[in-house]
Amino acid sequence: MIAGKHVLGLSAGVFLAGCTGFDRPDNIAPVESGGGYQAQYRTPDVARANAGFLRSAAMNRQKCLPARGDAFDSNSGKGNAIPAFELRGERLSRNDLLDIRIDGDETFTGTYVVSRDGTLKLPYLQPVAAQGRSADEVESAIARQLIANEFYSSLPRLSVRVADFASVSVGVSGAVFEPHLVEIGGVAGNQLDPGRQQALGASTEARNLSAALRAVGGVRPDADLSAVELRRNGRLYRLDLRGVFEGRNPVDIMLLTGDDIRVPDRQCFQDDLMRPSPVSPPGITLFLSNLTQPATDNASSAIAREVREMPYGTRYLQAVIDTNCVGGPRVSSADRSAVLFTRNPVTGVSVVIERDIEDLLRRADRDDFDPYLLPGDALACYDSTITNITEIGRVLGVIGAGFLVR
Repeated sequence: MIAGKHVLGLSAGVFLAGCTGFDRPDNIAPVESGGGYQAQYRTPDVARANAGFLRSAAMNRQKCLPARGDAFDSNSGKGNAIPAFELRGERLSRNDLLDIRIDGDETFTGTYVVSRDGTLKLPYLQPVAAQGRSADEVESAIARQLIANEFYSSLPRLSVRVADFASVSVGVSGAVFEPHLVEIGGVAGNQLDPGRQQALGASTEARNLSAALRAVGGVRPDADLSAVELRRNGRLYRLDLRGVFEGRNPVDIMLLTGDDIRVPDRQCFQDDLMRPSPVSPPGITLFLSNLTQPATDNASSAIAREVREMPYGTRYLQAVIDTNCVGGPRVSSADRSAVLFTRNPVTGVSVVIERDIEDLLRRADRDDFDPYLLPGDALACYDSTITNITEIGRVLGVIGAGFLVR
């Protein structure tokens, strides 16, 4: 039994030594000087009288570039922008299906697909350019060819209508969370509406610019939405999408296969972009590691096995509360901490942000101390000192019982 007590005492010493303290995580990014992606990455003085949020706001403003869209009018074309109204309306792209009818003419009447080269190929006619044009423009081009090739002496009764819009492939880069080539606008076979398939005409919002931005994870908080760049057929257009966040109707144009979109950045974090919108991330998928007490496991805490969905714009403290890390008996639960693992989406540098939960709850300038969550973040909660000691006592009790049985 003496040997057993010696081992038991040694075990207790090892366990208690593990609770005495630990090194705080080191960060590569210069977060204390405002060099993090969010100014809130700093750990300012915890004193209630400290107006740290003012300092963070000033740090952020110093890094902010002027909005490029203020240098020109993307609607009128003043400055170095091509007028945006050229891009409005329905525009045809490769693989779109057209219904072409000429009264009493079976030769040209039929359904046609816009070819890979962006043209329509009707029998006996030269290929008709269709990529980037409206159905009415294609209709006029076909009519001119019919008369020029002497199929008709006067304008026939001609109709060109879109029967189905195909998906398009576009490249998206810049200040978005997941820049890559995306395909948007397609409809799965099990989602087809037979009534719509049989009806004349077609319409879709799935090929809009906003759909492409959502498909690449949404715009980042450092994005400059005043001058989103679109390159089409060698021409550069700049579009002002600020209306998305200002309650105005934005310039949400229809995209074509081969379009390239680039979202410039302002090199600073903009809090007003951290909310749901048609161009924001659909939400936050947060990886979690919950505390052991008072919840014994993640399942009983209503936390999914690996991740949990949260609205875009959720802050650190909201996520901590959502993961059941706050509340319970003050004596045993107050001294808890949480660690947020995040990554600077511009530099790719990972950052570890540790916060004492009581400080988070009591900070007068909590916004400065309470960063927003970003896609791919992970959160871990640590139990209070009393809870840890209770766990140690329980484990040591089990060990002691084992020695007594022997």
